[in-house]
Amino acid sequence: MNYKIVTDSSSNEYFLENIPYSTVPLRIRTVDKEYVDNPDLNVREMVEDLKSITTKSSTSCPSAGEWMEAFEGADCVFAITISSNLSGSYNAACMAKEEFPDKKIEVFDSLSTGAGMLLIVEKIIDGIRQDLSFEEIVEQVHEYQKHIHLLFALESMTNLANNGRVSPLVAKGAGLIGIRLIGKASDTGTIEMVSKARGRNKTIKNLVLLIKEMGYKGNKIRIDHVYNEECANQLKETLLNEFPEAKIVIGTCKGLCSFYAELGGLIVGFEDL
Repeated sequence: MNYKIVTDSSSNEYFLENIPYSTVPLRIRTVDKEYVDNPDLNVREMVEDLKSITTKSSTSCPSAGEWMEAFEGADCVFAITISSNLSGSYNAACMAKEEFPDKKIEVFDSLSTGAGMLLIVEKIIDGIRQDLSFEEIVEQVHEYQKHIHLLFALESMTNLANNGRVSPLVAKGAGLIGIRLIGKASDTGTIEMVSKARGRNKTIKNLVLLIKEMGYKGNKIRIDHVYNEECANQLKETLLNEFPEAKIVIGTCKGLCSFYAELGGLIVGFEDL
């Protein structure tokens, strides 16, 4: 049997080498423009455009038809979506799955986004390369999800508040000069605020403390950023000072995650194994 991995575009990865992989796009909409989160999107231009508009913007999930198209071409499909408590992507993927009764398709609700989703992708790839069966990979991934954590540090939460992901009162804290709000994905995939920090150094310190408190032991960690490579690198170096053998990858947020994390935002996914 042949395998394929499909994610929605909140995974922050459009391409993977040497593995059948594809993404289905989420969309960002303003009053007069739609941004499709695919490889053709100029993310920097989108971020700059959104900074200048005063009207409300929103997002929409992939359709079931787009998931169905992505499921073609393989007997066994592993699909990973952004948290079902943040988007309808998971429900759309499940609807698409029902149209392929003869395929083996597992839809994973990541209860996460971005960096957290890519950790799941890497676990699936490990299973494929070990020649595990479809069922064995599914079982391993569900168990692995118990050990994935997601943190974020944001300079603005305007888009999260405008789209009902956090309360406007919470979002106001990120509007103060120099204040970054630090939060996490809850066990049910919702957004929980944890603390706030003034300035980059304090933000890095608080993130490292939280990462350790949540059980990180120096293994895999991924840092995605919205045009804030300097801060991502500082976090990486700080972690390496304490965990010299840590496997740390820095990536960039694509369309959907850039919309919600906004300029300067960090999204950190890690495992507690």
